[in-house]
Amino acid sequence: MPAWRKISLWMDQLDEPLSPRASLQQDIDVDVAIIGAGYTGLWTAYYLKHHAPHLNIAIVEAQTAGFGASGRNGGWLMGALLGEDRMLAGLSAEDRRACYDLLFDIPDEVKRVIDREGIDCDYRKGGALYCAARYPEQERTLREYLEKLYKQGLTEADYRWLSPDQLAGQLRIAKPYGAIHFSHLATLQPARLVRGLARAVERMGVALYENTPASDWRAGQVTTAHGQIRSRWVVPAVEGYAATLPPLGRYQLPVQSLIVATEPLPAHVWEEIGLNQGQAFGENSRQVTYGQRSMDNRLVFGARGGYQFGGRLRDNFELTNSEVELRRYLFGELFPQLKDTRITHSWGGNLGMSRRFHPHMLIDRGNGIALAGGYGGEGVGASNLGGRTLADLILQRDTLLVRQPWVIDQGGLKSLKAWEPEPCRWLGYNAIIRSFVNEDQTLANPLTPAWRRKIAGGVADFMEGLMK
Repeated sequence: MPAWRKISLWMDQLDEPLSPRASLQQDIDVDVAIIGAGYTGLWTAYYLKHHAPHLNIAIVEAQTAGFGASGRNGGWLMGALLGEDRMLAGLSAEDRRACYDLLFDIPDEVKRVIDREGIDCDYRKGGALYCAARYPEQERTLREYLEKLYKQGLTEADYRWLSPDQLAGQLRIAKPYGAIHFSHLATLQPARLVRGLARAVERMGVALYENTPASDWRAGQVTTAHGQIRSRWVVPAVEGYAATLPPLGRYQLPVQSLIVATEPLPAHVWEEIGLNQGQAFGENSRQVTYGQRSMDNRLVFGARGGYQFGGRLRDNFELTNSEVELRRYLFGELFPQLKDTRITHSWGGNLGMSRRFHPHMLIDRGNGIALAGGYGGEGVGASNLGGRTLADLILQRDTLLVRQPWVIDQGGLKSLKAWEPEPCRWLGYNAIIRSFVNEDQTLANPLTPAWRRKIAGGVADFMEGLMK
């Protein structure tokens, strides 16, 4: 059996045996075949069974529930989607507000399910703090972003500005310029959520086969080493592992995110830092940083990541010393008192990125295929929305969920924009990341003259625009 506990801090914290469920050993016929026992696959099964208990559903999982991003992420349950502001910009004010309300309800919907199913996953809805924490340009871009949100009809009940003094009431960092507080976000223990969902769908009658990788899939059929599944619907719920199931890899590219966790910190240290309501936090940089205070009082901190030539998956997530120390440096910039704190866990995972840089929820009725993905690192919440949406699409339920800009109900996979071939992807990724690194280093140096700061920001703006 693989060393599944070493996947992440979250899997290591589980107080349950990680014995695998039985693998598929024969041919079966079902109504819905789902590939992948991560959040998307499990949420889809859950809502299908909730609305249509008679359905015969089977899930095949290459490893164990939570092996992928669902057991490795930073534990942010966001009432948001990557690129939502761009997707909703063209709607009427009334429709846009309805869409935002749908997104903002994601953490509350998850809470309703975990209460109903008795899943203890350390859920705390304290919102998120997006901080200007290292140089003054961060405050300017945050304020511009907040103004843009208000013009789209959002209010202080959703996003509100915190002055440095107001921020200090929740989080105390070394160089506070201010922050945006986002209300609709919870933190949780992600492995406990995914493992609890797996047990919940089994109680509802879903068959879950572990250690059963899908070797091939097509309309009406999923093939594994020891059995074939014939089904009316196939749901490839693989997100960052799309490259393992052609042709999905053309549309969903795997990138990596890396995380570290400190030893449990004493009470007096947390009195200095704050985060006593389950808040998440991040620094306003083009290179993402994110963190939270775990229930056992660790700082869990993730930052930046990578892309491998050809869209290859990263299999070895034993972080190198330089990968660990970069993240120590970044959280040490925010919390100097933690620079020498012992790091007990380091890990990472593959996540899926779509070419348009926003999620998609797609149905192809003619071929009986439904899928959701491209979450771009925000999949803890987006997958719940994706699972609900796929269930409604499959069951032909006319709900608000199926009428959203991210839903694709015509054209099948070909309606998704494919990624460019190599070496274009590799060269483009590295050029963009280098511009971001240069901007960050230039702006973080208070001695950098204004003209160089302006050029670095302009180049990064241009390169970021190429991604969209």
